[in-house]
Amino acid sequence: MNGAFEELINSETPVLIDFFATWCAPCKAMSPALQQLANEMGEKVKIVKIDIDKNHALQRKYKVTGVPTVMIFKNRKQLFRQTGVMMLPQLKKAVQPHL
Repeated sequence: MNGAFEELINSETPVLIDFFATWCAPCKAMSPALQQLANEMGEKVKIVKIDIDKNHALQRKYKVTGVPTVMIFKNRKQLFRQTGVMMLPQLKKAVQPHL
């Protein structure tokens, strides 16, 4: 996944990464907001969910110690990071400057 991940974040299009866990209730609560963001933004932003229990290397590399953690990348640069639930207005506000 590491090589594919590097390729994914090396994009002109902003890439929103949601580090989550299947056992995480706040992650589940945030899922509809991410889906709505994907529906509203379409091709303007890529949204990728990464299960920390299946991707320990990425979890360690990006020092994800709590979930959900949202990161936004563009051209391999991390432009945004927040740990904790984000609802649709917060997600839009985070993505907007990077479009």
